Amino acid sequence: MKVELRILRYLPERDEAPHWERYEVESDPMDRVLDLLIKVKAEQDGSLSFRRSCGHGICGSDAMLINNRNRLACRIRIDQLGKKISVAPLPGLPVVKDLIVDMSGFFGKYRSVKPYLINDQPEPERERRQSQEERAKFDDTTKCILCAACTSSCPSFWARPEYVGPAAIVQAHRFIFDSRDEGAAERLEILADEDGVWRCRTIFNCVDACPRGINITRAILEVSSAIVGRRG
Repeated sequence: MKVELRILRYLPERDEAPHWERYEVESDPMDRVLDLLIKVKAEQDGSLSFRRSCGHGICGSDAMLINNRNRLACRIRIDQLGKKISVAPLPGLPVVKDLIVDMSGFFGKYRSVKPYLINDQPEPERERRQSQEERAKFDDTTKCILCAACTSSCPSFWARPEYVGPAAIVQAHRFIFDSRDEGAAERLEILADEDGVWRCRTIFNCVDACPRGINITRAILEVSSAIVGRRG
């Protein structure tokens, strides 16, 4: 089957504004959008730029706006989209070139919530033990692959880029509710800021965009409740 692939192209040093370019690509229904992008770059236009790595939905590097929804190009198939497909860079992030966005601000917010285990107690001879019930409290948020699909789908982030964003809150949640961690108070203080959790308007765009199926809005509300409980 032939697919019409529209790609939003942009090179800031050359173009006054982003513009659409069309490519006709021979495709199998089970091909993924990433396969089409690779074909275009290899056979039609070597100047096309996009990120990719593992190709199996684990690294999160190929998140894009596909048919007006944030998705991973390596996971969405042609038979799920039809014969007319549009691809654009993630919304709300500066475009470096074509489908590549500048992720430095996104990762800066990720680092700001201290996304690592904080525990100053002497290391045990073996592991720090944890029950299944304790693990279950944060199991969902361990699935985040930092693709930025959730944050760049968030209207609150579009309106105020200073907002820490869903992905950073998810990463904080993963440690706030970890029974082995001692840094919850520090993270909750960070997220209680005016650009922290209170910017969330529970629109659920983030839940729809997440390729890992994380209930992001629930995680944000749990962090909000923890902040309120700590102050109470």
